[in-house]
Amino acid sequence: MGAIVADAQSPTPVRVPAATPAKPAAAAQAVSENPELAAIRQTSAAFVEAFNKADAKAIAQLWAKEGEYVDESGQVTVGRLKIEELYQTFLAAHPKMQIKVQIDSLRLLSDQTAIEDGRSMLSPSIPGAPAFSRYTAIHVKEGGSWKMASVRDLPTANPAARRQLADLDWLVGKWVAEEHGSVSESVFEWAAGRSFLKRTYTVTHPDRSVTSGIQIIGYSPLTEQIQSWNFGSDGSVAIGIWTSQPNGWAAAIRGLTVEGTPTFAVNVLTRIDDQAQSWKSIERRVGDVPLPDTPEIILKRQPASGK
Repeated sequence: MGAIVADAQSPTPVRVPAATPAKPAAAAQAVSENPELAAIRQTSAAFVEAFNKADAKAIAQLWAKEGEYVDESGQVTVGRLKIEELYQTFLAAHPKMQIKVQIDSLRLLSDQTAIEDGRSMLSPSIPGAPAFSRYTAIHVKEGGSWKMASVRDLPTANPAARRQLADLDWLVGKWVAEEHGSVSESVFEWAAGRSFLKRTYTVTHPDRSVTSGIQIIGYSPLTEQIQSWNFGSDGSVAIGIWTSQPNGWAAAIRGLTVEGTPTFAVNVLTRIDDQAQSWKSIERRVGDVPLPDTPEIILKRQPASGK
């Protein structure tokens, strides 16, 4: 059983085989009538259990002695020892990773060989990776037990939106800044199958007045750029075009007030580290009236709920 796990953080993608039974009740009943296919499903369940326990050695034992694993790029890993090393490296880098698999097809080719096709899903997902991965696996009977002789990842489309937004994955979470008499809070979360980032924000000003809004960030196939759509609590709207900069982004924001007056600003977002970011707004205008740049503020990541 195979599943693509393209790690956008790594120079070489790591591919992870996997399988677990996930058939409708009627199909499962039909499969249970064939003891050989049922045995393969038990092997698949053992793989998932070992993977979710981060037991690379137990995973490798489910392969045939000279079994192979072929990733989407065509790189081949042969033999239990090498396969164990592959999993050991991946699981060490992703210690909390869990896997689920949908078996789409499983059939016998002979009394000693079977073929399986399916899809696998990882949780938490890897930034920039597809929502699921497709694989084909060949099972053979070795010493009276079913083993994986070959697991091959199949190309899975990685939507442009997800690829482009992968560099913004670090923003996911809650951020707070308390500077210059104001308190700013922003919460970033994935939306629509990780094709967009959704930001909700509130700013409490020194006079205790509050402004808030929603921002949707995504890849525009029309402009072939990251773009944002802002909706303010005062009825204002704006569209931003994002340009990558060293350690961050600059977003040219053009909008309208609720009265229809044009607005413009360049918002500069800089990643300081995984726990802090800076934000400022420059070149601001309302109609033909220029406004001063805002002071730079430092937003700090807040611990996740329950931690």
